[in-house]
Amino acid sequence: MADHYEVLGVPRDASTDDIKKAYRRLARELHPDVNSGADAAERFKLVTHAYDVLSNSEERSKYDRGGDSPFGGGGQGFGGFGDIFETFFGGQGGGRGQRPRSRRERGQDALVRVTLELSDVVFGVHRDLEVDTAVICETCQGSCCQPGSQPVTCDICGGSGHVQRTVRSLLGNVVTSQPCQTCQGYGTTIPYPCSTCQGQGRVRSRRTVSLDIPSGVETGLRLQLPGSGEVGPAGGPHGDLYIEVTVAHHEVYSREGDDLLATLEVSMPDAVLGTTTTIEALDGPVELEIRPGIQAGDVLTIKGRGITALRGSQRGDLRVGVQVLTPTRLDAKERALIEELRKRTKAPAPKLAHFQQGIFSKLRDRFRNG
Repeated sequence: MADHYEVLGVPRDASTDDIKKAYRRLARELHPDVNSGADAAERFKLVTHAYDVLSNSEERSKYDRGGDSPFGGGGQGFGGFGDIFETFFGGQGGGRGQRPRSRRERGQDALVRVTLELSDVVFGVHRDLEVDTAVICETCQGSCCQPGSQPVTCDICGGSGHVQRTVRSLLGNVVTSQPCQTCQGYGTTIPYPCSTCQGQGRVRSRRTVSLDIPSGVETGLRLQLPGSGEVGPAGGPHGDLYIEVTVAHHEVYSREGDDLLATLEVSMPDAVLGTTTTIEALDGPVELEIRPGIQAGDVLTIKGRGITALRGSQRGDLRVGVQVLTPTRLDAKERALIEELRKRTKAPAPKLAHFQQGIFSKLRDRFRNG
């Protein structure tokens, strides 16, 4: 078998750069696209195999010790069981039908978190979001090349993105295909990369994304904007943008589904005699009528003043639970009036009520049932 150093025409102490230069020179001379001679293809395979061995420090060391032949003779065989398994199971036999890799790839998805007020959820809200992401390079428009230049066909693999490697085994010659190390499997090289994006075809930038957030969203909900994520390498398709919503806590109102809940403090005289009051809902003032004799835990329901349903038009209700305030400081005249009221109403003595009729259960159940 021909010695690898003799095939490349370099001395045994040749440097890695010398080996690479010799291989490129011979590859240009013997490549089937350039040289149609009868023995050119076979010599090209020998040159490629020799370069694969000698350009790898471990393979070269093994070869120098006589490990590139199944019999230890420095030929074109296997270096051991590892090479056998690599050839039969790790390679891509022959490279037929293989295509070079595309530099254009889909961009990554992006996630942006946005915090909303509860009032924003009632009808939905429009937001302009500042997103730090990857955008297409304006200098090269995604070509990765300096303006005025373009990718060139790899002179090693001839544009296929793969190089063939022929090894001899006990079963005969086996041809495998591996990604070209010169072009990284792309089939082309970029001699003059874009100076703005360093040959990536994209740059980091801050851009504005306009978003209409629908009504009815809840904390943890994610909205998807297809094609609004990062642009891919070499101007590849955009990924998706996801908006994760957080609804801030409100000091007055809470939420149960599409209903809004609140607690209204009512003085004892107003609870006894009844009154009318105006409260500020999330979307404007609401007039409430408090009937005479209203009880603590009663719930006043205002239809259609809650949250507009997600992807719908119907609104929930505004439910207001009543909390009757008992005065704690009375002057002599007020105390006398309360004592007179107690005598006149003949109020029964305090007693325990059934748990389901207790004030806390009443308030909970009435909020739940409206």
